[in-house]
Amino acid sequence: MTTTEASKPPLAQKMRGLTGEVVKFGIVGLSGVVVNFAVFWVCINGMGLASVRSNIVATVIAIATNYLGYRYWLYRDRDAASRKREITLFLVYSGIGMLIETGVLGFSVYVLRLDSHFEQIGAKVIGLAVATVFRFVSYRTWVFKAVPEPVAAPAQQPMVPAQQQPAAPTATAAPTAGLELAAQAERMLAPEPVRFAQAE
Repeated sequence: MTTTEASKPPLAQKMRGLTGEVVKFGIVGLSGVVVNFAVFWVCINGMGLASVRSNIVATVIAIATNYLGYRYWLYRDRDAASRKREITLFLVYSGIGMLIETGVLGFSVYVLRLDSHFEQIGAKVIGLAVATVFRFVSYRTWVFKAVPEPVAAPAQQPMVPAQQQPAAPTATAAPTAGLELAAQAERMLAPEPVRFAQAE
């Protein structure tokens, strides 16, 4: 369908839609953050797991809860024709986000030696913020794709009955008009005969 300038939504409307999407994304993401930090805290303190391993377990569980919120609330009107493809891409981009988050945490703990519980939480917050931006862009662009707009059929010209259609000029019309025009030109250009007065 050809999009005209009149049919395009104004910039203000686009920004309002994007703002609403960001807010809802933040709500779903915040619920995932609560799950993520709760599981991380239990793993690192209650179970005595290493920080990176605890982060992976917490992030995997948060990814599962986030998918439900994104699919059935935020992006419920998006195309869900291929659920297998959608879940695969969701897991791929969530995995990349988890690598970003875990990489920041690992760099903080093993390179910068910031290994107290509160320093690890701080590093996790920074990694989570960077990973969230990546996830927002990738989810809305590649995972939960918009439903394609239906293509409008081209407008058809109204049928005109044969008796109302203008008659086509006959093949002899043009030559006849040309001959008449030539005869008129000859009459106009012909010299007037000189009249001599006869002597009385």
